[in-house]
Amino acid sequence: SEVDASLLLDTIEECYFAFRSRLRGIEHSTSCSCPACAKLPVLNLKFIVHHGDFIRRSAGAGEELTGQDVIIVHRLLKNSVAETLGLTAYALFTEACVAALAMSPSALGLVEHREAYADVGDTAVYVEDLERRWEEERERRPAFVAREEAVFEFEALLPAAPAVVWDWLTAPGRRMLWQGSRIDETSSGGRRGIGTMSFCVDSRGEVYEEILDWRPFQYFTERNTLRRSIKLVVTTELEAAAEGTRVRTRARRLQGKDRLVWLAVGPQVERKLRDGYLRLEQLLARPEPRFSSETRLPVL
Repeated sequence: SEVDASLLLDTIEECYFAFRSRLRGIEHSTSCSCPACAKLPVLNLKFIVHHGDFIRRSAGAGEELTGQDVIIVHRLLKNSVAETLGLTAYALFTEACVAALAMSPSALGLVEHREAYADVGDTAVYVEDLERRWEEERERRPAFVAREEAVFEFEALLPAAPAVVWDWLTAPGRRMLWQGSRIDETSSGGRRGIGTMSFCVDSRGEVYEEILDWRPFQYFTERNTLRRSIKLVVTTELEAAAEGTRVRTRARRLQGKDRLVWLAVGPQVERKLRDGYLRLEQLLARPEPRFSSETRLPVL
């Protein structure tokens, strides 16, 4: 399936955040002094991301990937980022990956770097400091609509994993398939997150959206301006379930004139949301295309 810059970066960061949270929990709950536990403070992760071609072929009981671009990724596992940039936790994106996903390195805060190898030559890369992102995430104040303050709550069970459902709920191209709206998005460096603005238009009117909080693949919160200038703060929460993902959408209780207008407009908003989730459920139920075991594909 297609992956955009936003989903890729979110996936990498959430993986790293989960790793750091787990590591901190182990450090606080153990007093073991064995060699393995003693190394906990120095454990870290690095991610290497490339875009290119590969050949998939059978090998013994499984399969293997071969080709020039696979060799490049293997070489990049041994790099000079720690020595040159002083980073021990990072995501490294090749120039090919950045170009394929239309990423803006400067807007995303990525640092340009170069690696050279005898067999594959010079390789331009861009590096994200994951330790800095972890510290930023820990200091961020959440925006979240709780059940007790909601003017309405809608729940749906969708047949896909949380990361897949998240992509369908947030990526403009996918949203248009089940919402039936034209969606124009303004984001920084090709990445959705806090501050991203969207303008949605359908036969019933226009909706302005601003992302206030962004926690892949758990929840996101938006400020929505609907028809008649009604303003809602809406949280969409995802929870893994045996059958897929349980999605709960809640809007904060309204005050004053907005509360009166909501009595007329609210049922339409809730009906549109229900119909949209029904279409999304049908889309997610369709089988994914399968590929032969030996082929060439542009991949991430």
